[in-house]
Order: sequence, then C-alpha cells, then structure tokens
Amino acid sequence: MVAKSIVTATVYLRTLGLYCDLNKTDPKAILKVAGTKAFRDNFTDFIRRMEREGKAGSYLSRFKKVLNSWLSYNGINVKLKVNIRGESDTPRIANERVPNKEELDRILRMATPRGRVSIALMAFSGLRPESIGNYDGSDGLKLGDFVEAEIREDGIEFSKVPSMLVIRKSLSKARHQYFTFIPQQTITYIKEYLEERVKQGEELSKDSPLLGFDPRGVKRNRFLRTTLVTRDVKEAILRAGFNWRPYVLRAYCDTNMIVAESKGKISHPYLQFIMGHKGDIEARYSTNKAVLPPDMIEDMRKCYKECEPFLSTATQPLEQSNIIKEAKIEALKSMAKSLLGIDLLDVKVAKEKLIGRELNKDEELEL
Repeated sequence: MVAKSIVTATVYLRTLGLYCDLNKTDPKAILKVAGTKAFRDNFTDFIRRMEREGKAGSYLSRFKKVLNSWLSYNGINVKLKVNIRGESDTPRIANERVPNKEELDRILRMATPRGRVSIALMAFSGLRPESIGNYDGSDGLKLGDFVEAEIREDGIEFSKVPSMLVIRKSLSKARHQYFTFIPQQTITYIKEYLEERVKQGEELSKDSPLLGFDPRGVKRNRFLRTTLVTRDVKEAILRAGFNWRPYVLRAYCDTNMIVAESKGKISHPYLQFIMGHKGDIEARYSTNKAVLPPDMIEDMRKCYKECEPFLSTATQPLEQSNIIKEAKIEALKSMAKSLLGIDLLDVKVAKEKLIGRELNKDEELEL
C-alpha cells in the first residue's frame, strides 16, 4: 500500500492501532481468530457500541476497510460484512458550501504572503494541497514547474499570462502529469512573496521550492509538508471568520469553472484536464509523452483566460470597463442605424474579413 500512497498506508496503520487499543487486542491476535464467528460477532458489537456513542457511519466504515485489508494482506479470505448506518454519509461537510468572491477575497487578505500563494493556487488553479507540498516534505512545487517563467536575481518574471504550471506525476493524486494555468492575481502574490525571500538573502533557482520556511522556524524537510500548507490556509479561513476546510478552495475553483463551462467559456475536456482529472486530453497528453500541440495549449490558455472573471477576486475593474465598452458599442449601433441607416454589424464583419481576425472592443469603438 505504501507503494501507492504513503498517506493511505499511514491512516490505515493508525486505524488498525486504534482498533486494537479500543478492543484490548493486537494485529497478530486478530489474525489468529479471524475465521471465527466470535471475531465477527465482536466486531459487530464494536460497531453498534460506537454507533450508540454517536460516531459517524463514514468514520466507522474505516475500521471495516482496514481490518479487511489487514486480513487480505495476510492471505486470510475473510470479509467483515456488517451493515453500518450512514456508511456513506459525511456529516462534517454535509452543510459546507463554497465561498463566494467577497468571502474568498477576505480570506486572501487575512493570509500570510506564503498562505496567500497556496490559497490562490487552490482557488484559481484547482490544486490539491498535497500537490503544493507532499505528505512528508520530500517533494513539492518548484519554481521550475512554472515552465514559462524566468528566474532572476530579484525574483521571477512570467512571459505569458495566464502562465502554465506543470504538476509532476509525483505530485498528482491520479499519478499522471498534467498542467494548469495561473492568472495575474496568483502571479502577483508569487512575485511579492519571492521578492521578500530574495531580500532576506535567498538565492532562487529553478530547483527552489515555491514555498519556503519561516526563517524563525526549524527546517526539517526540503519542502513544506501538506499539513503546513493546509495550516496556513486554515488559519486564514479562521481569521476571516469562517470554519471551512481548506479543501473548499479547490471546490470553489471546480464549481466556478463548471459555471464558466455552462456559459460556453471552456470545454468539458479542457476543464477535466486543468483540474487534474483523467480524460481524453490526459490520455493524449500521456501517450505523447507530456506534449500537446502548441495550438491546443494556446486554445486552452485562451479558454482559461475567459474563465478568469468567474474565479479571480481582482477582476471587477476590468469587468466594469468591459461593461462600459459594450454599452458604448450598443449605443453607437443604435444611433448609426436610426440616423444614418448604417448597420454597424455589417461594417464590423467586412473589416474583420479584411484583416483576417476578430476585432477587440477597443477596435470596435474606434471603427
């Protein structure tokens, strides 16, 4: 199991240890009695007792999974089949909702510079905390994972916006490499955070961890562990006056990207890929050894940029500007039609045919 996930292996080991403590037994003793009716009856009694104590079904089902896994690992073909009330229920998150833009903006303001980077990566790019820094601090995001950025003496510079961020296979939950994009808002947080680290004497390179350690703290690992990543996020959430789990920020990204998809801003295969799910594009990306056609990458970047207003908390001035431009264009169309008998849409189409591309809003106004 460790070969698949050290996190799952550790959780299973702790759960087995807890079961043994609660039932005054040990793992080897369980193996000796596993095939008996008494063992199955004792496990059923344990579940019923815990249910009376108010334990959630999803919590109790873990004991069943762990014991079945332990028996299977030792070659014992016995399956505990006790029914557990509410086995699929998740009461802790049943009433949890994703934050709105104003709430997310408050969380960002309450965060440390390091925490702000993590929050932005989760909320705007859909990263999982363990993709930012893994369970034991042995791996995490590096500056070199921002493949379109240039590392300089005074910080980092991004050549394209939105900018590509590669999630290596070792940091992906589904164990496949993929990439997502980061918007200008995230870039600003990263640049401010890295500039501060440079001022403190750090020399940056492509191999440098994205998230550094508090200089007053004790550095035990090269990268920030997942627990420290989520601690930064959780502290900001609490300071903002909320009690959500850090993972709600990834849900914020997923939810708002789905809304953008419904508005025709991004295709479902693109959305799946950017969120790190397996699908058609992931299969093509993996088959082609982590290479996609440049025109597809640029199309994905364009689609992500069109989704930014649904995600970013810093897009309101831009949105307001676009609304004003749209209103001016519509007013001019109406005036041209009523006073001059000219259909500006025909003029626009003719101009676009002439130059071979669509006009932007500023060019429409000038026309």
